[in-house]
Amino acid sequence: MSLNSIMGTATSGMMAAQTGLRVTSDNIANVNTKGYVRKTVSQSNLLSNGMGVGVSIDAIKRASDRFLQTASLNAAADSGRATAIAESLNNVQQLFGDPTTSSSFFSRLDDIFTAFSAAQDDPTSTLLRSQALTRVDQFFSESARITAEISKLGKDADGRISGDVDRVNDLLSQIDSLNTDITRAKIGGADATGAENVQSGLVDELSQLMNIQVTPRGMGGVVVRSTEGLPLAGDGAAKVTYQTSPTATGYLTVQLANGSPVPIPLNISSGEIKGLLEMRNTQLIGMSDQLGEFTTRAAEEINRASNASSSVPAPTSLTGRNTGLDAQAAITGFTGKTTVALTDASGVIQRRIDIDFDAGTMTVNGAAGPAFTSANFMTQLNTAMGGMGTAGFSNGALSLSGFSGLGVAVADDATTPSSKIGQGFSHYFGLNDIVRSTGYSPYETGLTATSPHGFGTGTMTIRLTDVEGGRIRDVVITPPVGGTMQNLIDELNSRGSGVGLYGTFSLNAKGQMSFSSNTTNPVTMSVVADTTERGAGGPSISQLFGVGPAERSTRGEKFFVDTAMDQNPSLVPFAKLDLTQTVGGQPALAIGDGRGALALAKSGDTTTGFSAAGDGSAVTMSVSRYAADFSGAIARKAATAESRKDSAEAVAEEVDSQRQSEEGVNLDEELINLTTYQQAYNASARLIQAARDMYDVLTGLVR
Repeated sequence: MSLNSIMGTATSGMMAAQTGLRVTSDNIANVNTKGYVRKTVSQSNLLSNGMGVGVSIDAIKRASDRFLQTASLNAAADSGRATAIAESLNNVQQLFGDPTTSSSFFSRLDDIFTAFSAAQDDPTSTLLRSQALTRVDQFFSESARITAEISKLGKDADGRISGDVDRVNDLLSQIDSLNTDITRAKIGGADATGAENVQSGLVDELSQLMNIQVTPRGMGGVVVRSTEGLPLAGDGAAKVTYQTSPTATGYLTVQLANGSPVPIPLNISSGEIKGLLEMRNTQLIGMSDQLGEFTTRAAEEINRASNASSSVPAPTSLTGRNTGLDAQAAITGFTGKTTVALTDASGVIQRRIDIDFDAGTMTVNGAAGPAFTSANFMTQLNTAMGGMGTAGFSNGALSLSGFSGLGVAVADDATTPSSKIGQGFSHYFGLNDIVRSTGYSPYETGLTATSPHGFGTGTMTIRLTDVEGGRIRDVVITPPVGGTMQNLIDELNSRGSGVGLYGTFSLNAKGQMSFSSNTTNPVTMSVVADTTERGAGGPSISQLFGVGPAERSTRGEKFFVDTAMDQNPSLVPFAKLDLTQTVGGQPALAIGDGRGALALAKSGDTTTGFSAAGDGSAVTMSVSRYAADFSGAIARKAATAESRKDSAEAVAEEVDSQRQSEEGVNLDEELINLTTYQQAYNASARLIQAARDMYDVLTGLVR
């Protein structure tokens, strides 16, 4: 070997050792730098004609572990999702309050029944009546507050999702941009680990927002894909968009960098965005829906008792709720018997109209009165009033009034009470409701398949989404002109223009419409827009039938105490109309009668049917029992979410610890490397010195 070869070999050794020293010193300097991955030197022998002629630095690499990185990314995504859900559910639980305390929302329901029970002991006390109404108002005001706060949490989730999506797009752009820098550095033989560390940190942050797949590129850098394999960054950055709507399910779309110009759905299964989407689209709406079902049935049972009673003296007019129907549709379907009585200030009946819905007849003051059909019921009832009162039907509401100071009281027959969808005549129309509502819940209309649907204008746009929250399609429904409810159901279920490929709408025995998904391809349904009207200015399909989560989830804030009763507590119905009394006989309404108050106090124990709402299935139980179950379900859900969050965080911490152990800087190892490279450098330097000495000797011999 020539002296020049020795010098070249030694020089390459010195340069390799110098590079190793620089890498080692860089590792030591960044021992506490977050996200820093230690660097290693990859070197190999230099050969010439089969002989070793030195050492070559092939590359400076990051000591990353691809499998641990994948595990870390997945764990971060799971932790992000679990944290978002746990935080939201904890906020919801706090809205309801601690169920073990007297200040919780559910305790306010017990306060109502306690107040009515106290009023039953002294039904003439204005103070006790006012206190009872105050308890009712507090309960439903609290329901409205909680419903509004849950809605606000949904809007907050909307805002966070939009912000997270903006950050996702920023991260994808930066990750894609760094690929260029990394590739350029590798081609030029420079150290690209700095850019790779920055890129790795961006990928880690991205994984907390949404679950991704990361694979290395051949020329350096990474390719980021969605769980479905859609390229998000690597060969151009994709753009993710959050498609949101105030009433419909929100979902993600993505515009690929080198794909179709039309955005396509982006499905994710984990990450903070997924957790927020799940809360916004499902959990919060479901809990608000269940709250609405609970308050609806509580109001219904209170009103059931109040409509079976009357104040003393009876009010001069009774105005019912807006049923959303026309008079004929509202009357159709009644069975049994009811009585409308006009009473004087002393409670004595002055005119009595006994209505037999089965026979289609009216009896006036004990004598045969007019026959009727559902089409002419209002006309015949006014005839039966005999000029002493009037009956009207406007904007879906029935009203009864007495003339010349006469009061109006309604009571069902004790043996064969009137009934439609399980409600008496006065209850169905809400003539003597203590609790009023601006909505149509519980959406039990009493319409049948043969009833005219009554929707003459407008369209309803239904959005169908898959189990991952991705939009499948939007369906526009136009009600058939002049058809029946069955025709409307058929239009909704059309496989061509309706939802028939994905689910089925149906109408139950009480006229309540519901949607069920196909079991093979589960989907969820929401309403984007609804401009349909029943009659002129009437409710839309979604309003009348409670179609879509947006309509159902807001009903908890629509209840309030009847204004007239709130202003005049003496109108609270605490007495019962005595149907054994005749016209002009003894008072049928007696001062001091507290039977109505007792019925109100017991209304929480009356068994009633609850529709499926949120996570709650359809059940039959008392309102008080449902309150206990609902309260427990909220606490369990929040506790479960917190437990899952803790588990996910523990897994993420463990995986990160293992990854840090593999990729982080170990000072002991680096000090050993430092000593090794120093010795190698010194050895190469000594070899150069020896070669120089030999060169000097040879030169001296020649001289």
